[in-house]
Amino acid sequence: MKNRMVVIASMLVFLTGALNLHAQAAASASGKVGLINIQGAIANTAEGKKVLGDLQNKYAPRQKDIQKKQQDIQAEQDQMQKQANTLSEEEQSRMSRDVEEKQKELKRELEDAQSDFQSDQKEAIDRIGHKMLQVIDAYAQQNGFSLVLDDAQIPVYYYSKDIEITAEIIKRYDAVNPVAGVAPEKPATPPAAPAPKPKQ
Repeated sequence: MKNRMVVIASMLVFLTGALNLHAQAAASASGKVGLINIQGAIANTAEGKKVLGDLQNKYAPRQKDIQKKQQDIQAEQDQMQKQANTLSEEEQSRMSRDVEEKQKELKRELEDAQSDFQSDQKEAIDRIGHKMLQVIDAYAQQNGFSLVLDDAQIPVYYYSKDIEITAEIIKRYDAVNPVAGVAPEKPATPPAAPAPKPKQ
């Protein structure tokens, strides 16, 4: 019985020592955690704003053409309804087939435009995102972060505002990836101290 108690006591001492070593190792390995909204960061860099603006301009003519065709089809449908009592069945069928064919063609054009836009957008986001990861990596190492999470990918129910690094990453990205014709945003200057009042 006595030997058994000695064995148990020895095991408790060993386990306690092991747990303390584990806790010390975890504490030494732990560091700051950062939180970023990577999509918001990409979209709000100077380069991101310019690229997305350029894409909108590039696809604006196709969008305008699609809208015009939609209006034309709607006008034909309205005309068919107004003339329903005066048109022959043959003419109604012809006009219906014509409208259906135009609708199918319009649907294909719309799908092609959306696919092309999404492809161009993805390519731009991937290109900016790759460079942004390098900025995040450098910032995290310089500032002692052990982990940086994207709050759009992982549910975050609470966090302290001082671990949010999105704005800082945008600023650093713009500094190392300047866009021609766009000046980097200057940090806000603190208000000047009020002048001392003259002594009475």
